Amino acid sequence: MKTVVAGALGECVHVAGVMNFLRLAEAAGWRTVFLGPAVSVETMLEAARREHADLVGVSYRLTPETGERLLADFAEAADELHSAGVRFAFGGTPPVAERARAIGFFERVFDGSEPPDAVLAYLKGQDHVQAVEADFPQTTVERIAWKAPYPILRHHFGLPTLEATLDGIAKIAAAHALDVISLGIDQDAQENFFHPERQDPRRKGAGGVPVRSAADYRALYQAGRCGNYPLLRTYSGTDDFIRLAEMYVETINIAWCAIPLFWFNQMDGRGPWDLEGSIREHQQVMAWYGARGIPVELNEPHHWGMRDAPDVVFVVAAYLSAYNAKAFGVRDYIAQLMFNSPPGLSDAMDLAKMLAILELIAPLAGPDFRIWKQTRTGLLSYPLNDDAARAHLAASIYVQMALQPHIVHVVGHTEAHHAATAEDVIAACTMARRAIDNALRGQPDMTADPAVQARKEELVREAEAMLAQIRALAGDGVADPLTDPPTLARAVTSGILDAPHLKNNPFARGAVVTRIDQRGACVAAEQGL
Repeated sequence: MKTVVAGALGECVHVAGVMNFLRLAEAAGWRTVFLGPAVSVETMLEAARREHADLVGVSYRLTPETGERLLADFAEAADELHSAGVRFAFGGTPPVAERARAIGFFERVFDGSEPPDAVLAYLKGQDHVQAVEADFPQTTVERIAWKAPYPILRHHFGLPTLEATLDGIAKIAAAHALDVISLGIDQDAQENFFHPERQDPRRKGAGGVPVRSAADYRALYQAGRCGNYPLLRTYSGTDDFIRLAEMYVETINIAWCAIPLFWFNQMDGRGPWDLEGSIREHQQVMAWYGARGIPVELNEPHHWGMRDAPDVVFVVAAYLSAYNAKAFGVRDYIAQLMFNSPPGLSDAMDLAKMLAILELIAPLAGPDFRIWKQTRTGLLSYPLNDDAARAHLAASIYVQMALQPHIVHVVGHTEAHHAATAEDVIAACTMARRAIDNALRGQPDMTADPAVQARKEELVREAEAMLAQIRALAGDGVADPLTDPPTLARAVTSGILDAPHLKNNPFARGAVVTRIDQRGACVAAEQGL
């Protein structure tokens, strides 16, 4: 185990930055020695020799002129240790850090503007200053392990022109803002990429970037080959699924597949397939990616939540997603947990719903089926006011951290107003990182709340009963009703899986009426009256 010795130098008594640095060092596997405030040059160097330090962290946050003289004296006195291979890093205010850089003695100088994960990467041996692609893992699972204990960050990005999107991706990557850029592509690209005769020029750029060729995807990927080399992923499309999958792997090294179970078809107007046919197609996509060791996310349950479905339907949809992913050979499953869907949920009941999902899917996990938790803020939950939206982003992510997610999908604070620009993405991720850092410093255990636990148990019972109802729909000879497309389609057409927004839908009942009860849970109206 390597050893780092750190303290505040000279007359400086400000040690909060030193303590944060050592906390991150411990997370990176270092043995840490804290020397405290107002440490003399001689005391710091003596401790470095005594502890056989591999790294010495020096902090000074007072007057730049005084600091410059003190650091010059320190560098001269530490020259012998430096020549012997001991590394030295400095942390202070930007004016003092500027003077420290000019001395040229310190391996790395931190001025407080760096995100905690950048400091952690340095302590793990990664150089963000002169980084190359090899310094940043280029698969999802490797990136998660590399970034821990911080979750990797993902944000949606796609502007109405290819040129603006290329420029924005380069800015986001250069800013080290996130780990995964989710390319938002327009509707024609999702549905009609291989059918230009079906494309409507008037819809170009509607909903995202208008990619029209494999070369466009390659260009988008190349735009992100700088900064912290973020991973890329995009929609799995609503038709020609396997052809699209092959192209995504070839052109953008797709980080993971995201596919629904019941949606992106004629039922929601986003694709040409009927309900049962699309279920079959989506299962084949899962199997295709699973056979290649690429993670799969089922972006399924929140589509029910955004249509005001009861919480139990959301939970059952999440279980069916994980169950089907495992059944069709997925080895790394990303469980998407969208909070604030519907927007009126209380934080306590929202958390209980997610805990119910995790409890139900946990038995599915094993050596051949790893579950990675991905949380996100509700798409429809953002207020229009910018200040209120920023507050909502931070508060929502802080609550999400109670689940210890592996991935945080940052939903930009501009969601209610406009598609996020590169600057918006960078700002949103900066806010998210602060909320995450606050939580990792010692968040109270919100999952222990008795009301949360009681609602979780209630939802688990209700979900198990609903799953039994779905199994009972299966015809004779069906080996596994929960993966059988006709049975799953019947779960929707019969009204077991239902949502108020599906009223007058040709594939669903839309008969259920829901309300937010006194606890802040979304329930069918007849419940609790």
